[in-house]
Amino acid sequence: MKAILAAALLALAGGSVAHAASPQRATAHKTVKGKAAKHRKARRPRHHAAAAPEVVAEVASCIPPATPIVGAVPTPLDLYGPIFTAVQTARLYPDSKSFADATPLRPHAAILADWCATQPETPDQLHAFVQRNFTVPMAAPTPPADPSRPPVQDHIAALWPHLTRPPLVATPGGSALSLPERYVVPGGRFREMYYWDSYFTMLGLKADGHGDLIDSMLADFVSLVERYGHIPNGTRSYYVERSQPPVLYLMMALSDTHDPAIEARRLKALIREHDFWMQAEHVVTMPDGSVLNRYYSHADRPREESWREDVALQARTGRDAGPLYRDIRAAAESGWDFSSRWFADGKTLATIDTTNVVPVDLNSLLYGMEGAIADSCRGDGDVECAKRFDALANARRAAVEKWLWDDKGGRYGDWDIAKHALRRGLSAATAFPLFTGLAAQDRAEIVASTISDSLVAPGGLRTTQARTGEQWDAPNGWPPLQWIAIEGLNRAGHETAARELAQRFLATVLHEYRASGRMLEKYDVEQARPGGGGEYPLQDGFGWTNGVVRALIARYGRAQ
Repeated sequence: MKAILAAALLALAGGSVAHAASPQRATAHKTVKGKAAKHRKARRPRHHAAAAPEVVAEVASCIPPATPIVGAVPTPLDLYGPIFTAVQTARLYPDSKSFADATPLRPHAAILADWCATQPETPDQLHAFVQRNFTVPMAAPTPPADPSRPPVQDHIAALWPHLTRPPLVATPGGSALSLPERYVVPGGRFREMYYWDSYFTMLGLKADGHGDLIDSMLADFVSLVERYGHIPNGTRSYYVERSQPPVLYLMMALSDTHDPAIEARRLKALIREHDFWMQAEHVVTMPDGSVLNRYYSHADRPREESWREDVALQARTGRDAGPLYRDIRAAAESGWDFSSRWFADGKTLATIDTTNVVPVDLNSLLYGMEGAIADSCRGDGDVECAKRFDALANARRAAVEKWLWDDKGGRYGDWDIAKHALRRGLSAATAFPLFTGLAAQDRAEIVASTISDSLVAPGGLRTTQARTGEQWDAPNGWPPLQWIAIEGLNRAGHETAARELAQRFLATVLHEYRASGRMLEKYDVEQARPGGGGEYPLQDGFGWTNGVVRALIARYGRAQ
């Protein structure tokens, strides 16, 4: 019967049903039976005969129905169910992300038929099945380091073509999302475009005169908002359920394009992105009735790109799986995955409770977004729109100053919803109100001193003061946070402190570049060496490092 079933479904396989083009498609893929039906209706060539009902029923019993994430698109787990979990559980690949990024070699229905017909059990059988049905990508190698070590800005210029990708038409049944224009990836295991990474990458593209590439990436981001209602964490189906720190308005400010039609389309996308962040799950009502925001995820299952790690954490902690996975995904939405900021005890990942936190960096960026929308509306003569977003920005500023300011600690912090109090611990997020211009001048002065006294290390800005072993804690320093702090200090009038911080970080990057020829995603800023921690090996490439370093060199010159 299995052989007959396989043959019948192979005859049907004229294309995949898993075309993740818009959130509206998600409801059409709730079960394998539903997928097969949609496939027969929309994709089957006319000369193919319909499968008998009993054949479809057997497939439905072989591959249990999936429950797609509300508002998202079908992901590898939704599409391939037990195939996906079997591959991850068997650890066929060292990196959980590898199979999540696999491209199917055959139509979806044919792969399901093969699975039902063969039922691979041993690792060898499973590996043979994957090789027969998928192309599994490996991390893209970076160009070999030039032993002559040309100036780092020349090295960065040579990396841009290596990290640039052409427009992408998604393969049905795969996890990649279509993108209409060229884009830049971070590098290494990060084979797709990422949201907040791209702003910092664009800083370097701007310095190197690649305005056309900035505009093409903006076109991609606007397209994502138009399709999904927000910008996903990255351009994979498994990232659509969450976003990342909202920096689209900052990217738009880097563009030299002033075409009225393009600007109108961008503004519309920016307002729609604001609507996404103001949906109920992201909104927190503070004790006085004012409104601030948090990171959140609807999904209560492991991240597909870190499946094994999330399953292992749940098993180790014994925590209720749904809330735990939502908190993990919310931390991924923050970009700080993972940090003591999101730990109830401030020490261990086991206590992660991200959805219980009102973060100062998110609210500072939303303040900046609201101001940018108001300015654009004003420029268009839309007085009502400008008044609305000015009011929203002013209300947010007042709420941040009231609830997220720690007078005793001389810092901005994160609000613990359950405890009705600021969380303990100083982090680089305290620089965000300076960066976006939210902070009152007297408080900006205090924060500038706090940063210089407590976060600046010999090689740059520490992410936090906590030593948890997580990558978004001490002693690591991250390029985007260096830029935020440097710009924040400059905006507060502390140009000397900003220059000194820039020179410290550049010296760290150049020290490693001279030693290895690499541009790394993060650095140990206390010992001027490669950074550590995290769920995956340290990545080389690297988009946002290239961008920030190139922009800092353009402003300050190379480190002395």
